[in-house]
Parts: sequence; structure tokens; C-alpha cells
Amino acid sequence: MAKWAAFPRPGEFRFDAAGVRRLWERLHASDAEPLPADPAVLEAWVFFHNGEFQQAAESGVRAGGAGITVANKATCIHANYLEKREKTRLDLFQEVAQRGDAQLKADPQNANAWYWQAYALGRYSQGISVAKALAQGLGSKVKDSLERTIELQPRHAYAHAALAAFHAEVIDKVGSLIGGMTYGARKETGLTLFEQALKLSPASPIVLIEYANGLVMLEGERRLKEATRLYQQAAAITPVDAKEWLDVELAREELQD
Repeated sequence: MAKWAAFPRPGEFRFDAAGVRRLWERLHASDAEPLPADPAVLEAWVFFHNGEFQQAAESGVRAGGAGITVANKATCIHANYLEKREKTRLDLFQEVAQRGDAQLKADPQNANAWYWQAYALGRYSQGISVAKALAQGLGSKVKDSLERTIELQPRHAYAHAALAAFHAEVIDKVGSLIGGMTYGARKETGLTLFEQALKLSPASPIVLIEYANGLVMLEGERRLKEATRLYQQAAAITPVDAKEWLDVELAREELQD
């Protein structure tokens, strides 16, 4: 595996296994991942929360089982935030989707196996264009996987936000009529899902960011002031780990533009 780009603030977060275990509920408030029993999987999560995403991915794959979830999350976060080469980004998302297929065959009741596969396919779809992805049937797979995630884990804030974003992006790209008839995308459903995501995880910067983006896609410029306020809330959060740091920085950069 080629060396991945490093987290921009190495050493900013210094978790050990005991620290991750102690803060597990806060660290995983948005994805409801259960605390692993396997020490090797917990160690992979230590790498992840410290921003050592490549080590997290490699350790998760080696550990197997619940470790695949760490590997998939680490790969997705690296690809989305740190990988600059577009082809490599898309290849990494495809890798996660394929690994997710294998994970789901072994453990079909694993909510985060469904979620990270949906995340990878969703980001891949954005990379090739949402319209092209919809034509290839990827949109339906993303929607179905996110709905399955929520069915298995109703407290999954990320899945609520991602499913809301699906409704928003489809309507934004193809309009309400075609979006509703062809892909089951509805503005009211998207807004409700965003509200549920925020209720489940009000301190999540990425939930705030996705909500802000979705409001503008679904309701236009009349919600721009509210969207800006949501970005300001995200930018003001003190990040608890490396992934949240990347989210907070994203909000701050957007406000500066």
C-alpha cells in the first residue's frame, strides 16, 4: 500500500486504549459503533482517533471482524479529506465498497457495515457526478443501504444525515418531480431526517455541515442565513479527535470563502 498523506496536525490527539475506552460514547455518539471486545480492534481505533488513518486501516484489516469497520471508516475519511489525487480517491472508495460487500456477507446485521459501504458509494457517486451515478443505479443502492443502517441502528446520526443528503442531492440534480417518481427523493423527508440527525448528535460538526448544505439545496437562498449559522456552530466546536478536527476545519474554511 502506498503511503497515505499524513493528518495535518500529528500529535494533536494522543489517545491510548484506555482513553478511547473511557470516551467511547462521546467518540462514537454519531455512528453508535459498539465498544469492541477484541484488543486488536480497539488498538486500530486508537490509531483512527489520533489521525493515523493508514495505520488504522491496516490494523483493522489485520484484525478482521469488527476491525473491518475501522479500516473502512479510516479509508473513507482519508480519501474524503486528505487524498488529493482524484483517481486514487475513487479507487479507495471502491475498495471500501468491495470490502463492505464481504463484511455484509459475514455479518449482515452490522449497521456500520451498511453505513460505510453507503458512504463510500455516495462519495464515489459525487466524484463521477451524481447524475451519472443515478443512471448507473448507485443511488438506489446508497439509499437502500442507509435505510438498512437506520433500521438496524435507529440512533445512527450519520446515517440520518447521509440519507437526508441523498434526498437533497437528488432533488438538487434532477428536480422534485423526477427525483420523487424515479428515486423516492422527497424534500419533506430530507428535512425531517436532517432534524433527526441533529437531535441524535447535536455536537457533531459534520451533521451541522450536512444540514447546512442540505437546507440550501432543498430550500434555496432563503435558508442561507440559517445555513451560515449552522456552519458557525460547527466551526465553534472543540474537536474530540482527528476526524472531528477535519470537520471543524472544513466548516472554518467554508466560512472564510
